Amino acid sequence: MKKKNGWFFVLFVVFLIFLSSCSPSYYKYISKYKYSTANIQPEYSDLFYWAAHPDKKDPSDSIPSGLKNNIIDSAVDVFFIHPTTYTRANFGAGENNAAINNAELNAKTDYTSILYQASVFNASARVYAPRYRQAHISAFFTMNKEEAERAFDTAYADIKSAFEYYLKNFNNGRPIIIASHSQGTLHASRLLKEFFEGKPLQKKLVIAYLIGLPVSQTCFTDLSPCKDSLAVGCFVSWRTLKKGYLPDYIKKETTSSYVINPLTWTSDTLFARKDLNTGAILWKFNKLIPHTSGGQIHENVLWIPKPKFPFSFLVSVKNFHAGDINLFYLNIRQNLKTRIQAYNALKQQ
Repeated sequence: MKKKNGWFFVLFVVFLIFLSSCSPSYYKYISKYKYSTANIQPEYSDLFYWAAHPDKKDPSDSIPSGLKNNIIDSAVDVFFIHPTTYTRANFGAGENNAAINNAELNAKTDYTSILYQASVFNASARVYAPRYRQAHISAFFTMNKEEAERAFDTAYADIKSAFEYYLKNFNNGRPIIIASHSQGTLHASRLLKEFFEGKPLQKKLVIAYLIGLPVSQTCFTDLSPCKDSLAVGCFVSWRTLKKGYLPDYIKKETTSSYVINPLTWTSDTLFARKDLNTGAILWKFNKLIPHTSGGQIHENVLWIPKPKFPFSFLVSVKNFHAGDINLFYLNIRQNLKTRIQAYNALKQQ
C-alpha cells in the first residue's frame, strides 16, 4: 500500500511540474515594454512596432540548443503575421482591437508566437513581424458580423501599412516568404491577393506558409497549393487536430480547403509515419523532440495521433491549434532551406 501511495505522490509532483512549466513565462518580460491603452496607429519606422526585426534582438532570433551549430544563411526575407494573442475575457466597448502599446499583450506575443513560431525561419531568412491592432478572439466566434469585419479591417490596415513600409525601406529586391498563423493567416491571404496575385511581386514569392486557418479552394485565382517539397511560388496550409476529432465549427464548413501534410509536403491522404517528424519544440524551447507523431490529411484538416513526448500522458487536448507550427518545427525549418534552394535554382535557369 505504501508503494502504491508513493507512486501517486510521484505522479502528483510530476503533474505540478507540468503545470508550472505551462504557466505564462512572459510575465517576467512585461516591464520591458511600453504601456498605453490608447488605440493609436503603429509607426513602423520605430522598431518597437516590430515584434521581430533583423535590426534588433528579439525572440525570433532564438535557436534551440541542438541547432545552434547549424549554418545560418539569410538571403531571403520572411514577413510573418502572428496569431491572435488578444484573448482576455473582459473587454469594453470600443476595444474590439488590441491597443498597440499594451505591455502585457506585446510580451505575450513575443514570448509565445514570435519565440515558438517565427524563430523557425531564422536559419534561412531575415524575420520581419509587425505588431498590429489585432482583432479580439471573439471576432471569430461571438462578435456580430459588422463589428467583426471592422475589427479585421483595422488589423489588416496595420499589416498593409507594415508591409508597404517593409517593401519601401527593407526589401531591396530580395525574395519574400509570407508566413502566418491563425488570425495572421486571414490577413496574409488578403495581403497575397492585394500585393502578389497577378502582380510583379508574385515572381519574388518563394512560398507562403498559411497555417492555422482554412484556405478555401476559392480563395486565390493565380496562387496554387504546393504539390511537393520543391515547389515554389505556391502556398501550404494545415490545421492540426487529434485523430478522430472534428469540432462542430469544422463540421459546419461548406467549402473544401487546401491541406498540405508538413511531414510529406503533399496533399496525399496516406498516413505519414512519426519517424518523418524530425523534431518538435514544446514548452521547453531548447529541447528538440523527434518523432512526436505522424499525421494524415482528413477532409479539411490534418489529423495526428496523440503526440509522444515526456509526460504526454498528462495532455488531453484534442485541438492542437497552438502547436500547428512547433509540432513540426524542424520539418518546417528544413523545408524552408529546400524551397529557397529550389527557388534560386529556378531563377538561374
